[in-house]
Parts: sequence; structure tokens; C-alpha cells
Amino acid sequence: MSSAYTGGCACGAVRYEIPGEPVFMNHCQCLDCQHQSGTGHGSYLTFAAAGVKLTGESAQWGKEADSGHVKTRGFCPTCGSPVYLRFSAMPDIFTVHAASLDDPSRFQPQVVTYRARGLPWDTLDPALPGFERMPPG
Repeated sequence: MSSAYTGGCACGAVRYEIPGEPVFMNHCQCLDCQHQSGTGHGSYLTFAAAGVKLTGESAQWGKEADSGHVKTRGFCPTCGSPVYLRFSAMPDIFTVHAASLDDPSRFQPQVVTYRARGLPWDTLDPALPGFERMPPG
């Protein structure tokens, strides 16, 4: 069994510790992830929410996703670093930004989602399987 995944924001005010392994790791090229990241995609690890330890006070904002369900982003109110996502339609999962990991090299993307919205200047590994939108559950 590998060690817990740990990470947080740039200033250290918001931290997480997650037992177990991710159930999904992806790059997402949807417009929302482009806006949030300030670049062409976001990179994420998704875990079962059970056992997640989140410390510090995070700020949150929600946005309706293409599915019609609300996606809530958690970020540090001090440094502004994006840290995690929660999904109203899937309360049993907890998603973190790959770059928020203490050891970002643990991120091993499996797929690219929302490839249909990819930008020509944002080149991702062409060997990764891709989905035009979010793959079915």
C-alpha cells in the first residue's frame, strides 16, 4: 500500500491528506478548466471522499457544469491557489489539482477529457486516450 496523498495551497493555509489510490487521473480541456487554470487545461486526481482530511479554511465557488449539476471549486482565500473540486452529482468523490500535491510526480494522467474544447497551442500527450466530453460514469 502506498503512502497517503498530501498537498494543499501555495501558502500552506489549506491542506489535505487522502488515504488510498486515485480512482481517476485526467487532464481536462473544458472551458471552465481553461478559465480556472489560466491555460489550456486542468490536471486532476479523483479519490473516494471517505477518509479525506481537509484542514484550514478554504473559500468555495460553484458553477453549473455541462451536465446541469454544480461543480464546486475549493481554493485558498489567502494565496488564491486552487486546491480541490466537489461535484453535487457525485458526493462520494473528492478531486484535487495535480499541482497541489506535495509530490506532483505522483500524477500519472490516464485520459484527456473534453478534447473537443482543446486549444491548438495546448499540446497534451497524443498517446493518452481522449474523450470529446466527459466519459460515461
